[in-house]
Amino acid sequence: SNRRAFLSNIATTATSAITSSSIIALNPNRATAATTTTTNEDAQENVYFGVGCFWHVQHEFMAAEQTLLGRKDNELTSLTGYAGGLKADKEGRVCYHNFQSIADYGKLGHGEVVGMMIPSSAIRDFAVEYFKLFGDVGERVDTMDKGGEYRSLLGLPGGRKHPMFDQVEAAARDRGMALVDGKGNDPDTLGKRIVYVMDTKKFPFYQAEVYHQYHNDFLSAPYGKQYNDLADVGVDDGRIEITGCPDRV
Repeated sequence: SNRRAFLSNIATTATSAITSSSIIALNPNRATAATTTTTNEDAQENVYFGVGCFWHVQHEFMAAEQTLLGRKDNELTSLTGYAGGLKADKEGRVCYHNFQSIADYGKLGHGEVVGMMIPSSAIRDFAVEYFKLFGDVGERVDTMDKGGEYRSLLGLPGGRKHPMFDQVEAAARDRGMALVDGKGNDPDTLGKRIVYVMDTKKFPFYQAEVYHQYHNDFLSAPYGKQYNDLADVGVDDGRIEITGCPDRV
């Protein structure tokens, strides 16, 4: 894809420095376990949404957290990551494509997503925002990126059995989209107007590297330094973890 080629070109200049301090691997990444309390509609739950490249998706959900939930910069939970695969590596890692071939998310069957912790009562509103990202044609904006890594998928605790699923499905139907059960390592959804539904208990979220947090997107103007600096804020206060994957921080 165009984005992958761009990142590859950047990485080529740093091949000899793979083990230097600019590319580090520390503590292994851990899946974020989803918690559900169905008796309390305002229980905080871990969910995720994916539709193409995760950079612009994170920006939109960051804005949704601010607008819908009134969250401040140090309260934001939307993070880029990977989900929908059947496994991680033996150290529990899922990583972006890298020269060392460590836990490559594509080879492990994962797609790019944005995970967040939101109240159960807000899941419908966030689903509405998610399906807006498909536009009027029911397609991701970065159609040049092809492959299962860019498939459309969403994760709820319990998947289709989640108490809010009917409202999520209604939001999909309003935009002409269909929800189908994901089986893991699913193929691309390009041109199909479908979204895979994943049970986050079976298909958990793996946070992406610090480099990919609050990153500018290629399809829009730069989001600005204040947005980009949210990555540093998140690392400093512990909301963003060092994943154990090759990274540039």
